[in-house]
Amino acid sequence: MKLSTFILSFLVCIGLNAQNKLGLADKYYNDYAYFKALDLYKSTLKKGDSSAYTLERIGNCYYNNSMTKDATFWYEKALRKQKKDNPKLLYKQIQSLRSLGKYDEAYKLLLDYKAVKNEKIKDENFESNYIKLFEDLNRPKNKFTKVINLPVNTSYSEFGGHLNIDEIYFSSTKIDSSLSDSKKIYLWNNEPFLNIYLSKFKFTVDSINANHAIKLNNTDLNTRVHEANVVITKDGTTMYFTRDNVKRRSKLNPDKTGTVQLELYRAFLINNKWQNMEELPFNGEGFSVGHPALSTDEKTLYFVSDQPGGIGATDIYKVAINEDGSFGLPENLGKEINTEAREMFPYISEDETLYFSSDGYINLGLLDIYKSNILTKKENESVITTNLGAPYNSGFDDFSFTIDSKNLRGFFSSDRPGGKGSDDIYAFLNLDCEQTINGTISDELTKLPLANATVRLIDDEGKIINSTKTDQKGYYEFLNVECDKEVVIVSHKVDYKPNKVDIKTNIKNEDITTVNLELTPLIIEGEIVINPIFFDFDKDNIRIDAAYELENIVNVLKTHPNMVIKIESHTDSRGRDKYNMKLSNRRAKSTMQYILSRDISKNQIESAIGYGESQLLNKCSNKVKCTEEEHQLNRRSKFLIIKK
Repeated sequence: MKLSTFILSFLVCIGLNAQNKLGLADKYYNDYAYFKALDLYKSTLKKGDSSAYTLERIGNCYYNNSMTKDATFWYEKALRKQKKDNPKLLYKQIQSLRSLGKYDEAYKLLLDYKAVKNEKIKDENFESNYIKLFEDLNRPKNKFTKVINLPVNTSYSEFGGHLNIDEIYFSSTKIDSSLSDSKKIYLWNNEPFLNIYLSKFKFTVDSINANHAIKLNNTDLNTRVHEANVVITKDGTTMYFTRDNVKRRSKLNPDKTGTVQLELYRAFLINNKWQNMEELPFNGEGFSVGHPALSTDEKTLYFVSDQPGGIGATDIYKVAINEDGSFGLPENLGKEINTEAREMFPYISEDETLYFSSDGYINLGLLDIYKSNILTKKENESVITTNLGAPYNSGFDDFSFTIDSKNLRGFFSSDRPGGKGSDDIYAFLNLDCEQTINGTISDELTKLPLANATVRLIDDEGKIINSTKTDQKGYYEFLNVECDKEVVIVSHKVDYKPNKVDIKTNIKNEDITTVNLELTPLIIEGEIVINPIFFDFDKDNIRIDAAYELENIVNVLKTHPNMVIKIESHTDSRGRDKYNMKLSNRRAKSTMQYILSRDISKNQIESAIGYGESQLLNKCSNKVKCTEEEHQLNRRSKFLIIKK
């Protein structure tokens, strides 16, 4: 927010009452002419002034223009001088590091910050949770939100975005041909002053058309100072906007400290022209008021101010608009919304969600966009404030959020890298992208379709998204599956081994992915057939992998409570015959004991007998050389069905 930060970022220079004690650099700094101040601070640095104060001020000049990479360099130098006991400096360095994605470094400084503030961390997993939080915020929750840099953006600063049917009002510092001298350059960031522009727009299915921007020249609205942040009533006849405090139409009116404050104005559309500009009665001397927003019923005006008695650097307030056009008394939204830092750019959507920007909550760095239920919560409910995360938020300033709640489309502003200018307006569209997964379930041996098989759709966190049964042709279908999603298809049927496959859907809307699965029957020719169960060398205890296979036996016996089986255990020919007989017998008995431990009746197991190497399936008898695979064929357990 390189230029738009001027709107209510005025608290960065608290202490102006001591202005006569400050040098020339401080004077420019206090006038928000940060690039000029930066040059002067660096000049004093070359002359030997490397104090923490100067280093911090250099960092602030970069920080206030969202140049966080440079800011971290100078803040680090200042922190070395101040031994990390300056909470304001620590806070700005934490914000800068977050904006660069250096969450580990930010976490370490956060511990110092909390120590200085005498705040204890009770959560033992705070560090891992802290890092994961920022990783999650940086990961788009809806991968199909398309973000588009508007065609009306220029190499200068554009921000804001009041929606009025098919029009968007925004602020810009585009060069005005009427400006011919350097006096009309704003020294905060060496750009011209802000004016209000209008552009037509139209959303398409997956994009936006926006024509060239028109400056509102046929009106008293734009002057030779800053005008920004427009909100207009639904009938299009009343506008609220922010303007520099001016004595006359084009002359700034600084307060006693030399600071130009901001004020809210109201204008009326008369004969297709904005006229009858009037200052709102709650503007005041020595503080700023700006960022207007209207409630859905237009009976309440929300705004931002740093007036005395607030909670933080800038707070969000509300004031009643009476039927005769007068106003009630401004009311601070309180600590449920406002923090010790900056809350700015309020916006009320049609579903009465409060959106705003803040750097006082957990964020990705600098200003992030949040939403709150404060206007819709019931009496016993808590206020919940949520960071919108990526792609709306980045490591830079993200602000001026507006949304069409019905169609989930809107605008926000950001100075993130990759834009056209210092601040750019972005449109966002939540695109529909859903797919179908279908297929057939069949018998692995006969290849015939399996009817009434259960098929489940499971997400990448193990949650069952959907479940269905196959029809008589073994067919199943899942509709409305999210695109670009890792899922698992799992199928099972009585007397079959379950089967699964991992897939990932693509990013083509309405695409179809076909997944066919074959299930292996457990009952084959009078035997329950499972994968070989293995034992450790010279042992008979049931291992986990063996228990996993034996659960298939348990499932069949539970499904068929009248079934009776016989357990046989066999070894290969290696080792003494008598020992192998005893070992196989122990293994057969331990196998039976495991099955009985799973609430299977003793009546369902006729016997458990070990046969040693007496029933080899191949030539691999004593003293015959065989491969490991050939020996493995003889090491087996069998579960013969005696009674169905």
